[in-house]
Amino acid sequence: MKRIVLFVLTNLAVVVVLGIVASLLGVNRYLTANGLNLGALLGYALVMGFGGAIISLLISKPVAKWSAGVRVIEQPQSPDEAWIVNTVQKFADKAGIGMPEVGIFEGEPNAFATGAFKNSALVAVSTGLLQGMTREEVEAVIGHEVAHIANGDMVTMTLIQGVMNTFVVFLSRVIGYAVDSFLRKGDDRDSGPGIGYFVTTIVLDIVLGFLAAIIVAWFSRQREFRADAGSAQLLGRKQPMINALARLGGLHAGELPKSMAAMGIAGGIGQLFSTHPPIEERIAALQNAQG
Repeated sequence: MKRIVLFVLTNLAVVVVLGIVASLLGVNRYLTANGLNLGALLGYALVMGFGGAIISLLISKPVAKWSAGVRVIEQPQSPDEAWIVNTVQKFADKAGIGMPEVGIFEGEPNAFATGAFKNSALVAVSTGLLQGMTREEVEAVIGHEVAHIANGDMVTMTLIQGVMNTFVVFLSRVIGYAVDSFLRKGDDRDSGPGIGYFVTTIVLDIVLGFLAAIIVAWFSRQREFRADAGSAQLLGRKQPMINALARLGGLHAGELPKSMAAMGIAGGIGQLFSTHPPIEERIAALQNAQG
């Protein structure tokens, strides 16, 4: 809950800073002169930028269960299921977080963690992961996912996405009004913004959205290195995680639904937009880490 409160406070702080900067630069006077209320725009940017991000975070766990077809282990039905639950419990206790729900889903090798709250998250592993890796390697992957939860990565990524969304919404509309004002100089603008505003806003929403996605993906890749190191810390040694990554590099990792891709053990397309670093870089980072 503390992270959610900090999330909300940070969102409000971002909007306040945008308002102060706009006032200092005289943007507010320009917008008012062209029929746009700065306060209304900031409120709109807050709702559109952070509103969608926080809703996505709050419903992340049920959506993950539904979209990936996760079967939550209420009562272990086999020794393997009992071992998975016990492993998650062991790492959760060591990391100082509440016991997450534990689930299994059908598919190629992968695993993920999700949930809005650190003490009520979800860790799920695929049948392909269980069949394609040794127990020690699966244990390392589970440690990786528990580290994501302990690090608060779900909230952190949502916060970064929300900040980027807010800047995209705000900047695209301010620039849209500037372009429209230039194109309609001397015209009667009482009827509201013209076609220049709408075209510019749509184009900038797309262009700035791509730039925002690159920034979010970069943060996501840094978070993966931390989770790999967290797994090594939970196990007390780094070799199991190195072995798990090496094994994963030789397997066809399963694709997760888009809403959960950043929280998987592997995923992403293209170097700039990938949510995960290359396997080789992750192994090298672990090998070069002290301890």
